[in-house]
Amino acid sequence: MSRKQMSKDKKRKKKHRVLKVILTFLVIFLVLLGGFVSYSTLKNGWGWQGLLATMMGHNQETVEDLDEFKILLMGVSEDISSKLTDTIMVASYNPKTQQAALLSIPRDTFVGKSKANANSYDKINALYQTGPENTLKAVNEITGLDIKYYAVINNNALIEVVDAIGGVEFNVPIDMKYDDPTQDLHINLKAGVQKLDGAKAEQLLRFRHNNDGSSYDSEYGDNDIGRMKTQREFMTTVAKQTIQLKNVMKIGELLDIVYDNLETNTKLSDVKDYLPYAIEFNTDNIKTDSLPGEVTMLNKLSFFEYDEEETQELIQEMFYSTETTTEDEQTENTGTTNVTTTQASQIKIELLNGSGNSRKLTNATNLLKQKGYNVYKTGTTKTTPTTTIINNTDVDSQITTNIKELLEIGTISSTATSSKSTANVTIIIGEDF
Repeated sequence: MSRKQMSKDKKRKKKHRVLKVILTFLVIFLVLLGGFVSYSTLKNGWGWQGLLATMMGHNQETVEDLDEFKILLMGVSEDISSKLTDTIMVASYNPKTQQAALLSIPRDTFVGKSKANANSYDKINALYQTGPENTLKAVNEITGLDIKYYAVINNNALIEVVDAIGGVEFNVPIDMKYDDPTQDLHINLKAGVQKLDGAKAEQLLRFRHNNDGSSYDSEYGDNDIGRMKTQREFMTTVAKQTIQLKNVMKIGELLDIVYDNLETNTKLSDVKDYLPYAIEFNTDNIKTDSLPGEVTMLNKLSFFEYDEEETQELIQEMFYSTETTTEDEQTENTGTTNVTTTQASQIKIELLNGSGNSRKLTNATNLLKQKGYNVYKTGTTKTTPTTTIINNTDVDSQITTNIKELLEIGTISSTATSSKSTANVTIIIGEDF
């Protein structure tokens, strides 16, 4: 063997040794990485949720630090000259409890200042013309929720999504027959379970009443009430049928549809931490309802007037209710005076902001609602240095003590603010909060 050939063989062997070392280190690295990922995935929970959480650097504590995500959804039609929100819904998702909620806001809800001079611009569906932020502000005032995000979706988006996933199986509640040549709207659906394509889905969602004036029965909720119920049920059904393995390969197409038809103030940074937990969400855990109230005539126009007290009770039930704990569990979990969630829910609280800082009012509201208290009324009062908890109706002292411990500040008083007050407890938030 020539010296040249021996040199080549030597180099080849050296190269093989180098490759062997690299491969060995690569295998060790992959094994270690696999072990780490497997261990972290196990700690985060097996399945897609655990894998995604691990890939995003999450750990067991991440979900505990996530607040409930709330967003205002608005659906806008493009087939009329003035842009009105046909659909207004509050949607929330709690990653800790894996619960979600959909609350419909009737589009004719009165949001004006004078009932005597009410006009069509005093309906909540007209606010979008001045900006989605104004609709968001009105919904926050109605519900008392601190919703930060909104998403405006053109009705075309849902139509395209339904077609993209190959149609949706849905139980149409009644026969629907309606024609409006001015909008080129023609609805013709039979009652019963059937596969709806995008065009038929649009008919379903826009139906209010038939040509002869008949609508959903009173038990279901006629006209707009029934329409909103159908919208909520259809959206839930679409969610169930979209989150299926067969649609994984269509994710790009679905995202393109949403991108082309969506206006929102949310950013990826606002929602990315929720994704690992939302991916395995069970759509059976969605609570749905509509804003309570009644249709009334104001200045010869039809409006929906919401009931403030019933609204706060519903908000409490849908967005703040938690499982009732025993007194021992509550003491262990919170370290505060023994008050169960059931006891707290029966206490009507009026919150008055005397701090001069609106954020302090929001923080106090959220603290109390998270512990089950019924904050049914908020307002402002003159600036005061000290937080005061006023026992209007001689409720058990454990309640006021518990409230003070939750707020971590406050002076308890038994002097009622007003003989006309319907609140069990009035809390004046001071500058010290």
